[in-house]
Amino acid sequence: MHRRSGLSARTKLTISYAGFLLLAGVLLLAVMWVFVLRWLPTDDPRSLQRTFGGVVFIGPSRADLLRGFTPAAATALAFLLVFGLLGGWILAGRMLAPLTRIADAARMAGNGSLSHRIRMKGPDDEFRELADVFDAMLEQLESHVAEQQRFAANASHELRTPLAITRTLLDVARDDPTRDQGELIERLHAVNTRAIDLTEALLLLSRSDGKSVTREPVDLSLIAEEAAETLLPLAEKRQTTLDVTGETTQSVGSAALLLRMMTNLVQNAIVHNLPAGGTVTIHTEPQHGASVLRVENTGHPLPSELVPALTEPFQRGTERVRTDEHAGVGLGLAIVHSIVRAHDGTLALAPRPTGGLLVTIRLPDQGLSRN
Repeated sequence: MHRRSGLSARTKLTISYAGFLLLAGVLLLAVMWVFVLRWLPTDDPRSLQRTFGGVVFIGPSRADLLRGFTPAAATALAFLLVFGLLGGWILAGRMLAPLTRIADAARMAGNGSLSHRIRMKGPDDEFRELADVFDAMLEQLESHVAEQQRFAANASHELRTPLAITRTLLDVARDDPTRDQGELIERLHAVNTRAIDLTEALLLLSRSDGKSVTREPVDLSLIAEEAAETLLPLAEKRQTTLDVTGETTQSVGSAALLLRMMTNLVQNAIVHNLPAGGTVTIHTEPQHGASVLRVENTGHPLPSELVPALTEPFQRGTERVRTDEHAGVGLGLAIVHSIVRAHDGTLALAPRPTGGLLVTIRLPDQGLSRN
């Protein structure tokens, strides 16, 4: 954007310093005139004579003092002007030096370098506070950009895999016309289904990350029952017991997103469970001004260092990778985490001592969200 040129902040401060200093000098001379010079006698010879004890004193007149004082006052004012300009220029430069450092950091960030930090030292003043806030903003931006780049790279890799498999299958079918077409179609259908699931998961994750969710009253207990009913065939197939407990738990948010969150949690708990005889417990309850949801499942022991990475996109974990028809796209818990953040909630994962995972979600209840 083109802007008309003007005085710099340093020049304005310099002129202000010099102007105030010159004004102070003028006021000082005015005080001297009001309270000193105007009381001196005029040129009238009678007013110059003062008698004390019979001795006659003759003092200088007001005109004599003005003739001697005026050049000295003009010289002093000129000195104050020059001194104010030079001193103001130096002081303004020192005062604006922190802003120059902040501007340099902002310029580097605008050019794509987000790793630079100001780390301003000195007293805890307004400039130090501004620099600290700017450093915190750069840190968040760097983390967000790195996360987005990592997500884009992983998403590209995941999307490329089914496309490469599809091309391989088509090449094989072209080179071998006698190959069983039914098997080829079935494999292509499975690969295409996985690509569609991945694309839908990516779109849902992008939507929930935007935090532009519809706010409406939601009963988490009803959503838990709906998710359990939907996934009951999968649980029966895997010989897993679903148990929904708790009481009416009111919250505020998007019913569709919260149902997807619940479905992902329950499906994840069913799939990553014991081969047979496993259990999944879904519990909802209001607690201390929040709506609490717990999903607990049996399963193999999880290393504690693996748990924090489970909410990262495409991070399935070494002990949790599956190759059967229920192999996920690595976005289940990432979507859950994103939906929870979009609803201003918290997500906590903890390995169970006997194996499996305990997921605890706290969402603002209906009354707190209304406030």
